[in-house]
Amino acid sequence: MQRRLLCVLVAATLAGCMVGPNYEKPVVETPNAYLYEPKDVAAEANIAWWQQYGDPVLDQLITDALAENKSVKIAAARVEQAAGALTTQGSSLYPQVGYQGGAGRQRFSEEGQPSSGIKNPDNTYQILAGVSWELDLWGRIRRLTEAAQANLYATQEARRGVVLSLVSSVAFNYIQLRSLDEQLDISQRTLASYAESLRLMELQFQYGRVSLMNVEQAKTRYQTAAAAIPQIRQQIVERENAISILLGRNPGPIARGKNLSKLALPEVPPGLPSELLEQRPDLLAAEQQLIAANAQIGAAKALYYPSISLTAALGGVSTSLGQLFSGSARVWNYGGIVTGPIFTAGSIEGQVAQAEASHKAILLAYQQSIQNAFADVENALNSRTELAKQVDAQEKLVKAQQNYARLAQLLYDGGYAPYSTVLQAEEQLFPSELNLATIRGQQLASLVNIYKAMGGGWVANATDMADKAHEASAAPVETKSP
Repeated sequence: MQRRLLCVLVAATLAGCMVGPNYEKPVVETPNAYLYEPKDVAAEANIAWWQQYGDPVLDQLITDALAENKSVKIAAARVEQAAGALTTQGSSLYPQVGYQGGAGRQRFSEEGQPSSGIKNPDNTYQILAGVSWELDLWGRIRRLTEAAQANLYATQEARRGVVLSLVSSVAFNYIQLRSLDEQLDISQRTLASYAESLRLMELQFQYGRVSLMNVEQAKTRYQTAAAAIPQIRQQIVERENAISILLGRNPGPIARGKNLSKLALPEVPPGLPSELLEQRPDLLAAEQQLIAANAQIGAAKALYYPSISLTAALGGVSTSLGQLFSGSARVWNYGGIVTGPIFTAGSIEGQVAQAEASHKAILLAYQQSIQNAFADVENALNSRTELAKQVDAQEKLVKAQQNYARLAQLLYDGGYAPYSTVLQAEEQLFPSELNLATIRGQQLASLVNIYKAMGGGWVANATDMADKAHEASAAPVETKSP
């Protein structure tokens, strides 16, 4: 009879109902296509897109970052933490078996007590094995386990998000660094040219061919170029330090590869708006958080129903250690406990309301994240298109200003134009060349933003690279004995 009752309870637990709503994926309105997606796109999106720049130094920097970046390692540790939490929560579905043992010596008061022949003081020894099990008839534990599992998945997606951000940040900062390098080279070449012009102007002033005003104008132009160099160098150091931190290193110099003009422009990855929901880590993590919040509603509602726990113990108690395992010392017990609410002054209602409100907030945040993701892609695609136009226009402007400066110098040398015409032409050319280097860097970086905004299967490939590097660093190093 007892065994049959236990079987019934086990069957009821395994087939018990789960209180609360089951998760249903929200209906999300997605556009049919991106507004600014070009007609010609890459054939494959799930590739190591940073390799398309054709710079082995950049490839190595990203490999090093995936292996050593502290944020990636922190995210990996959080995944392990979430996995441990899931194991802990899931264990509540099964019986918990434990043991206890003890030994003691005690003396009782004999004052006013008849002599009974019992040894006093006396020793006591005991050893017991116990079992306890909360029957999950209403699915509270299963809902909490469901929430823990969703939190694990969300943490895994968060780690993929860290990898996505890391690769994008290294590529973006490296491109900006090469853009600053080009600006520094332009400034140094311009400064050298201005220095030579100033020297010639000072010689002409000594022979009375030009006025002091012309000399001061040349000095002004020279100092303008000289003042730009420290600012650019400061920005270069800041970019190098930013990359060093991404690489998990102390601040320091960063290796250089190809010049900015030699970097290839990656192709735009293909993708539909609907695919964005399946490949962006932040959106996948947000949905898992929504699943967890939905499960918490069921866990809260299950508190309205009674909780049934089974307990049992088997062991021995004796005053003699040698008799502890004899039949006469054997003890056992089993029983069940039913607990349930009668009056909680709104405690359970408050927990349910809190869980439902949390679910509502997370649902709205999920929907907002999707809208922001679509905006990220549209902005990145539009930026690429407009930057291509800016680069083309800026290149034509620089070429025109170079020709203008050359002609102005020829006219001045021939005595057909004042020196102010030369100054004006060269003063316009210098910032235009700097601006061209800046826009070229922005154009190359715009592809970084597109791949970051779209996510894609390449994140899984990068995550695998980080996993292999983590496993390699965690493996014990074999040492040979002398």
